[in-house]
Amino acid sequence: MKLKAVINLILIVVNFFGSISLSKYYYDEVEKENASFSIKLSFAGDTMLASYKDQTTPGSFNDYINKNDATYFLKNVSNIFKEDDFTIVNLENVLSDKKLLEIGKNHNPAYWYKSSASNINILSTSSVEGVSVSNNHTGDYGAIGKQDTINAIANANMQYGDGAHIMYFKKESYTIAVICNGLWRESQANGIIKLIKEAEKNSDYQIIFFHGGKERIHHPEEWKVRATRKLIDNGADLVVGSHPHVLQPREIYKNKEIVYSLGNFCYGGNKTPENRTVIYQINLTIDSKTNKLIEEKSNIIPCYVYTGKTNNYQPAPIKEEAIKNKVIDFMNWKVDSPL
Repeated sequence: MKLKAVINLILIVVNFFGSISLSKYYYDEVEKENASFSIKLSFAGDTMLASYKDQTTPGSFNDYINKNDATYFLKNVSNIFKEDDFTIVNLENVLSDKKLLEIGKNHNPAYWYKSSASNINILSTSSVEGVSVSNNHTGDYGAIGKQDTINAIANANMQYGDGAHIMYFKKESYTIAVICNGLWRESQANGIIKLIKEAEKNSDYQIIFFHGGKERIHHPEEWKVRATRKLIDNGADLVVGSHPHVLQPREIYKNKEIVYSLGNFCYGGNKTPENRTVIYQINLTIDSKTNKLIEEKSNIIPCYVYTGKTNNYQPAPIKEEAIKNKVIDFMNWKVDSPL
């Protein structure tokens, strides 16, 4: 007679006499042995919680923050972030209450973005757990401005990531590394590969959240395709991009995903940014017994960058099916534009 049948027979006898409830113990152990758990991460694109040179002109982001509380800006998406395990965004501005001078820039036009350190509450009150500061605006006000930004993030009990600091997110026994770094030229991939190797020592799954590429084009440059594929070749499990300020598609390369650009998200940079973005989610299923990855599934949530006639700095999921499907088709290379 098979072992399970013998145990079941014993259970019937034991439960009949009512001495102990061994059946619950047995089935709990079987369930525990076969159990798995999931980890869901959400990524959102270029998030600029500031105005040009900290200005408060009518209709600017800083004007809106003076008239609304922190929950106003992400109220249409916060439920998505609250139901996942971890949310990561790219923060493209300085958070500081100090009077700081803008750094010099060797290009024209040039832009500088700054706001109060309290603006971090926009993220922390909406269940954002991680922030990339690896971009071309965190240094707009020099080393002091960057450090003040990092301090604001830390004081809000959130993690930050840049080329010198890898974020680690852990659920139960499984650890995910998020490596944030610039990718402005193909050769920078070599430095990111070193970070992957470092992260592999401390994590089970490695994600690259990079910043770079040409702005306002809907398709990645050939060098960026080569560079991001090289990251997959060298151990990255997922690659997600930002900086172009518009969406770029995703692809499957060697059974791993590359998302070339998430576009803008909650974006104080101007009043009429291209009004399409996505929240990109990856859902991992982990075997509790072996701590091995069983399955990974991605999900794209098409969103508007703003919901007013001009930028009201309030992204929201797209409800119209035709518009939503156009964005998904674009992300899957089926159409040339998300608009």
